[in-house]
Amino acid sequence: MDIFNKILYEFEIFGIEIQITQTLVSTWVLMGLLIVFALIAKSAVSKFQTIPTGFQNAVESLIELVENFVRNTAGENLMELAPWFLMLVLFIFTSNISGIVGLRPPTTEWSTNFALALCSFYFIQKMGIKHRKKDYLKSLVQPIFLFLPINIIGELSKPISLSFRLFGNMLSGLILMAMVYSMPVYLRILIPIPLHMYFDLAIGALQTYIFCLLSLSFIRNAAISAS
Repeated sequence: MDIFNKILYEFEIFGIEIQITQTLVSTWVLMGLLIVFALIAKSAVSKFQTIPTGFQNAVESLIELVENFVRNTAGENLMELAPWFLMLVLFIFTSNISGIVGLRPPTTEWSTNFALALCSFYFIQKMGIKHRKKDYLKSLVQPIFLFLPINIIGELSKPISLSFRLFGNMLSGLILMAMVYSMPVYLRILIPIPLHMYFDLAIGALQTYIFCLLSLSFIRNAAISAS
């Protein structure tokens, strides 16, 4: 296990250097698995039974879990965001635990986390303008116009803080696991197992929840109507 994101292949297209890294390959693999999962779930919809069992029960439970999370955190008015947060939960969690199967977790790269945080930033602005319209834009100059630069900096800090929080926690876990795997072979037989359970599963699930909770809270705060 290496803490550095290795370049597996590089080439040029029209003078632009393209690098295929471990993180990029891991991201493609996870995206492919999630797409296959979505296609299987879609094809199984027509066969779903009134009383759910097996795969149907797992899919419905996951959807209900995310819908309740969005409803309890942001309210009914923002339930349109449930599909996005379902995807976000699946991608971040599978990314966080991918180290168990030997992949390099994409969330150990700041660029991946920042891209996800930018999506949250987009929804913050979109929902704020959609639900509050001019009132949301006016909030940027409150309490007086001189506060505009400070309020803008505050908005821009949200995706930065979101991305660094996830990045720092997942990278620290990767570094500690790399230190464990650098120990003598006889110490690597059993020691990594409980650590993987903690850093990959427990911390991975916790950081998924925190990222989604903070994102949804920011969106809710932007979309709160004066009425």
